[in-house]
Amino acid sequence: MVIMNNQIFLQGITIEQLAEVLKSMLAINPQEQAQPANPLLTRDEVCELLSFNKTSLWKHTKSGRLKSYGIGNRVYYKRDEVLEAVKPINS
Repeated sequence: MVIMNNQIFLQGITIEQLAEVLKSMLAINPQEQAQPANPLLTRDEVCELLSFNKTSLWKHTKSGRLKSYGIGNRVYYKRDEVLEAVKPINS
């Protein structure tokens, strides 16, 4: 395989060898593809994650401990922010 001026010339390479090279170049880790960097969680998901009810979630949101995001008429929380808010402070 020779690359010249953004053109690729294939000489002395089989289709199978080319497929193997392309497969390794285009390999995508399934875990990276499945999970976005900072997924949004619904109120139910946050309550399940933190093991408390919606009233407690509402109180923590109103007090500013948790930041919520509104999209349309729905309320979401960023997973990283939720986990950061519940980290213990080491003194």
